[in-house]
Amino acid sequence: MQVARTRKSRGGNKAPKWTRPDDGQVSVMVLPLAVTDPTDLRRLDGLFGAMWSVKRAVQRDARARVDAYWCAFHERHERGAKAVRQRLGLSREALERCAYKHLDASGHLKHHASKALAMHMADEVWNGVQRHLFPDTTGHRFGRPKAGRRHDFTRIPGRARSHTIAHKWETFRLVGTHLGHLTAFTGGGRHALTQPRRMPTPVKPDGRAPTGKGTRRANWWDHTGPLAVVFTGGSESKRGDLVLPVRIPQQPGQEARARHFLTAAARWHKVDLVRRRKASAPGGWVYEAHLMVLGPGYSSPATRRLRHQAARLDRVGGVDGNVSNLSVVSFPARPDRGRPVSTEITLTDTERALLEREAKKRRGRARALERSRRATNAGQYGMSKKQTARAARRAAKGLEPKTVIVPGGARTARSDGVPQQAFRRDRLSSAYRTRRARRAEAEASLAEHRRHRARLVAREVIAVHGSVLVVEDCDIRTWYRLWGRRLSQTTPGMLISALKAECEAAGGRLVRASTWSTALSQHCLCGERVHKTLRDREHKCTACGLVGKRDLVTAALAAFVRFHDVDDPRTAFLDTTASRNAQISFTQALEEALRESTTPSPNTSRGAGRVAAPRPRGASAPRTAGQRNRATPDEPCPVHDHAGTPGPRAACSPPAHPSVNRGPSLRSSTRGTHDGWRGP
Repeated sequence: MQVARTRKSRGGNKAPKWTRPDDGQVSVMVLPLAVTDPTDLRRLDGLFGAMWSVKRAVQRDARARVDAYWCAFHERHERGAKAVRQRLGLSREALERCAYKHLDASGHLKHHASKALAMHMADEVWNGVQRHLFPDTTGHRFGRPKAGRRHDFTRIPGRARSHTIAHKWETFRLVGTHLGHLTAFTGGGRHALTQPRRMPTPVKPDGRAPTGKGTRRANWWDHTGPLAVVFTGGSESKRGDLVLPVRIPQQPGQEARARHFLTAAARWHKVDLVRRRKASAPGGWVYEAHLMVLGPGYSSPATRRLRHQAARLDRVGGVDGNVSNLSVVSFPARPDRGRPVSTEITLTDTERALLEREAKKRRGRARALERSRRATNAGQYGMSKKQTARAARRAAKGLEPKTVIVPGGARTARSDGVPQQAFRRDRLSSAYRTRRARRAEAEASLAEHRRHRARLVAREVIAVHGSVLVVEDCDIRTWYRLWGRRLSQTTPGMLISALKAECEAAGGRLVRASTWSTALSQHCLCGERVHKTLRDREHKCTACGLVGKRDLVTAALAAFVRFHDVDDPRTAFLDTTASRNAQISFTQALEEALRESTTPSPNTSRGAGRVAAPRPRGASAPRTAGQRNRATPDEPCPVHDHAGTPGPRAACSPPAHPSVNRGPSLRSSTRGTHDGWRGP
């Protein structure tokens, strides 16, 4: 009798299970890898190619199983969805076994990748499948698993190291010490940190190392020199470990940040290998190691001081974000402790000119790519009307026809409009690939610049208005469908996300309120309903006579929104009694705040472009220090317990001693020509 074979397992873990610290904070530091050896570059290219093959194979299997799951409609209702998923193998463990089969069946993948990397890649695919099968708290699902292109695959996730067993990293490991790195490239501490252009590759320690029971052969864990990322998996490890030297960032202000992440080796969690396009680099890629650390990220002393001051401000504010600007109005928690302050973040003429210059460069790059593709695949395009007319004139005059190098007509297609040859099958020249890489570099640099600008603006906003803010719960995707790429210049969603992160970092919270239950743009502070269309940019109330900018009035009303449940935007409602009391208490000051911004802007602009505005020859640089805004002394106060004063039932500011905050002036950072939709 044949006995059924069962899959072997090592049994349950007898040691206590490791869990993350209670705070659950994680942070990431980007460590550039100085890879210049052609052999290492070939091994890295082969590793990324192998891992992309594994991911594509697992994604295709997961896609087929997901399709079968949705087709089994009657079986899901009869046996249950869980039973169907078990039958089809829609689980984390099943996808891991699927990755193992692809790795074992292939003859070349084992030369580059390891089993641990394949397992973790299957876990990444399962995370996408999980987001597709199970809806989130809002009821939305993600799309089906989709295998992308090879050039879009830029990240290999590493496995977390063991925090219970010493010296156990199953994929990429970071070896060396920060002190050893500084000692090696500072002449033993006698000079400043000077890292050469071609970083030397650290050598594995040789000899014997002492242990508690005797001696053992030295390995990478005994390396205390310069930092390096080591990968020992794959059959190519017989040629030697893949050692990638690390280059510590040396930009201004990076020394303290590097010390924060690299001196606490016990908090290192895992290392992800990432590549990004760079046309000037050997092979067209530069490689980075993303080190995840268990603990909070690094904040400069200036940022910590600013957040501490924002937490001590006893103010509650409202935010109105739309396509054209971002308006913020805040009130003191007590009427006798200050006055309303308003801020309107818009773009200046200089910033608009810089944005137009960037858009012109972007269009030029796109046209250059299109010309290169047409020149390389001339047979797939027809001649334009102008080229056809010119050929007809030359034929009528008896001249020889000229060869069209770059056809300007439409792509050759079938009768139903589908191209005869898919774009992915076109031949691409080396110049095309270089231009494409440069365009990707420019787009990535611009995106990082926008994120940095949003963080700076958010810090300045909370420094003036405090860390307790209320904003309308709008769907930014609707705005993109209405105004398209023009919205990417203003980035309202990025600004609001940065505000949320800064409020939480300062101990406060950014609360979202539904537009259907509040209708802030259609109300007045006195409680009357004032109907306005999108064309009406001025608020005029016939009941109380209040006149002001529409966006500033909406932001002021957001400060008086209350919640039955702070986590549910649909439970928001407008407290008209509190808004009317504030209108009576701050009569003249409120009217001034709602007519224009009360926080002065500096003379220079920030954020739209990466190039400063041109100045006349011989003229000195403009002053960047604008007038500072002085806030009133603050004192501890439970925000949502006040009667007749603004404040959502959210996190209150901690107690503070009376002080004077000199918040930095706000600089314009958004742009647009239309207003967003904000409900009835």
